[in-house]
Amino acid sequence: MSSTNHVDHEPFYHYYAEASRTPQTLRRFRSIQECMLRVFAGTGGPARALDVADIGCGAGTQCLLWSERGHRVHGLDVNEPLLELAQKRAAQAGHVIDVRVGSAVKVPWPDQSMDIVLMAELLEHVAEWEPCLSECHRVLKIGGLLYLSTTNKLCPLQQEFKLPMYSWYPGWVKRRIERLAVTSHPHLVSHAEFPAVHWFSFYSLRAALSARGFECLDRFDVMDLSNKGSLARLIVSAIRAVPILRWCAHILTEGTMIVAVRKS
Repeated sequence: MSSTNHVDHEPFYHYYAEASRTPQTLRRFRSIQECMLRVFAGTGGPARALDVADIGCGAGTQCLLWSERGHRVHGLDVNEPLLELAQKRAAQAGHVIDVRVGSAVKVPWPDQSMDIVLMAELLEHVAEWEPCLSECHRVLKIGGLLYLSTTNKLCPLQQEFKLPMYSWYPGWVKRRIERLAVTSHPHLVSHAEFPAVHWFSFYSLRAALSARGFECLDRFDVMDLSNKGSLARLIVSAIRAVPILRWCAHILTEGTMIVAVRKS
């Protein structure tokens, strides 16, 4: 079976149009927003309307949540029909968001124009992922924040492929399965046009981001412990303090999440 371009694939459009506004999706995006605003305030960022870029914005759910908070929002995606839906939903809600068709390896915004860049579940699908990080660095202001979530090769659990412990497979096996997924066995990735082709860890991404002038925080660094019980606070404090515990905790975490501060 030959693959179909997901930009024009009607089932893909309808799937993401609906999935983009489920209660689960809204909770996840609101959690990301609260995390980023908390970290931004903690780094001394000014309390003002921010310029926020959402790379891979799809139907614009995350864009709309930021616009509702009074921020200036800029979205980017390769899927023009989903961007049209994003604009329609924003207009119905009385908001204006700047959405553009384009690639994550060459984003359309000027140098140092953004306070926050969001890149959720995108990097693993981009063949040339390193230019994406360079572009995020370019458009972020000094002190700006990058939110990045992607695959975690340390953890045996994953949602990209319908295969057990896929993230632990050798690279050559993964490449073979990737070819099958876009040719004769599309059911392995739920018929996605661009299945994940990269598997990261916090540590590998931290190295790549640090080389570009970022300081990186992981999910344990940015957890809000104010509403957690004493046991949870103790566990997270131990993970933060002991490197081997942090590494073990990453093995038990399905995805990689990084908040990176542009320092230079």
